[in-house]
Amino acid sequence: MLQLFASERVEVVDLHTLDQTSKEVTTRLWVVDDGGYQYLRVGSDGSDWFTRLQAAETVDITRNNRRYRYSWAIKKDKSEAINHLMRRKYGWGDAFIGALTGGRVGSIPIELRLAL
Repeated sequence: MLQLFASERVEVVDLHTLDQTSKEVTTRLWVVDDGGYQYLRVGSDGSDWFTRLQAAETVDITRNNRRYRYSWAIKKDKSEAINHLMRRKYGWGDAFIGALTGGRVGSIPIELRLAL
């Protein structure tokens, strides 16, 4: 219950991906803004949502009740900056979730750009 409170008390977005049967899977994730782009973050060990993301050139994100399509790119060189922005935005929740998942070292920032 504390994990849910820590992760849902500040802004979250819905990432919409497709599984192997083309069924939509929605994952709630943290997001930060930097330099006009939105960023998600995945741990160095990956996750199911990241595997599904990698299978698609574009994905849909719902933010503020609006759904948009985005292209995405891994930006490993922004890892420290995105970790800092996440820590600043999500505070103790970021530290708590980080402790549960083994920390933020090696986390991978994912840059989102509105698809045209």
